Amino acid sequence: MNNAKTILLVEDNQDDLDLTLRAFSKNNLQNKVVVVRDGQEALDYLYGSGQYQGRDLSEMPQIILLDLKLPKVGGLEVLRSLRANTTTKMLPVVILTSSKEDTDLRTGYDLGVNSYVRKPVDFIEFTEAVRQLGLYWLLLNESPPRK
Repeated sequence: MNNAKTILLVEDNQDDLDLTLRAFSKNNLQNKVVVVRDGQEALDYLYGSGQYQGRDLSEMPQIILLDLKLPKVGGLEVLRSLRANTTTKMLPVVILTSSKEDTDLRTGYDLGVNSYVRKPVDFIEFTEAVRQLGLYWLLLNESPPRK
């Protein structure tokens, strides 16, 4: 099994995607980043279906950064699916969203999200938020062993 710490970034907005990748670069996060643009593509990647048919499922991301407002399958539905599946239920998921809806926050935690981060509008604040996410989830957090 490959122990590389991959980040799965689920983001459909090109500006937010560019901002996130710039923040990773600015913080020298050297992790492999897999970018998917909608909820269905995220599920296909994680379950090895669709265009990801045959992907090595022993190589799961260390963390999933999940936007909520996604085409095809919304972020909360992706989270619901992940938590219902024995293969993916323990994967750390951080909702990274611009949503200010309290119902999204509550529902995310009800469904088992590990963390909920609202995207700061300011690039410097966003860069710092990404630095802290990377430090915690990629270096400090101990994930359960994969079966």
